[in-house]
Amino acid sequence: MNPISKAIVSWKLLWAAIKVVRDPTKLNEVFDIVDALFESQRPMIEAMVVDVRKHEQGRRAFALRPRVGDVRLERLGAMPEGSLGRAFFTFLSERHLDPASLPVRTATDDASYLNAHLYETHDLWHVVTGFETDVAGELGLQAFYAAQVTGKLPVVLLTIGLLNTFLYAHDDRDRRLEAIARGWRLGKAVNPLTGYDWGASFERPLAQVKEELGLNPAASARALAA
Repeated sequence: MNPISKAIVSWKLLWAAIKVVRDPTKLNEVFDIVDALFESQRPMIEAMVVDVRKHEQGRRAFALRPRVGDVRLERLGAMPEGSLGRAFFTFLSERHLDPASLPVRTATDDASYLNAHLYETHDLWHVVTGFETDVAGELGLQAFYAAQVTGKLPVVLLTIGLLNTFLYAHDDRDRRLEAIARGWRLGKAVNPLTGYDWGASFERPLAQVKEELGLNPAASARALAA
């Protein structure tokens, strides 16, 4: 990236970060931060790829590049009761979320695949970890990401969230810090989620998927008790 392009990307990153500090619910600005980091911090992305390649699931994901696929609400809602897909449907419906609002990224190499994979699986990580979509829940999930994947992105978003807490939401401090602590401990205690073939598991029982990922009640209890 030439110096002018790097300066433009850095400015976009700074401006988006300022907006998210003021209002962490601005999803489009969060997307801008993610895209700017992926565009300007190539060594960081390569380090994340190397980290994901350390486990068999990650290596298989880079080889096959599975995508989540069709996430229309009507399709998810028709899946078996108790399945991952039905749980995803309930999660999205109760929170009035539309999976079509998430960016769909192309995957032409390992780095771009990782970016696309993390984008399209984010809400599924919410489903299996139990973190809510409010600010505290999002910070908890970012701490979970930080525990599972090497890279600056989760730390950047955690920093922005803590700045928002300090400047605008100090009364929510305890809840947010507890979520961050739980997310970090849980992320360290369970199997890797990155590279999991979510699309192939929609019709499987949610309990079975969580057990496979190590997200069983015992792991959750350990994370809360630590």
